[in-house]
Amino acid sequence: MGYKIKTLDLRSSPPFERLEKIFQIWDTLKPGEILRIINDHDPKPLHHHFEAEQQGKYEWEYEQEGPWPWIVKIKRI
Repeated sequence: MGYKIKTLDLRSSPPFERLEKIFQIWDTLKPGEILRIINDHDPKPLHHHFEAEQQGKYEWEYEQEGPWPWIVKIKRI
């Protein structure tokens, strides 16, 4: 049995909209569900944000580490 995955492709979104889009979806996830983000650069700043705001509530896994695209799976725990 697999986990429910919601994919968000941010490559065409302006940078100032990305964080809001990510957390709109993140806030709807139940434990075990995954937000899969496709990005045009390493989302390392986002990882720092999750460490500061969501510590202990997520698992972070790179599915593809560039050079194009960067794909990360963030699982709600």
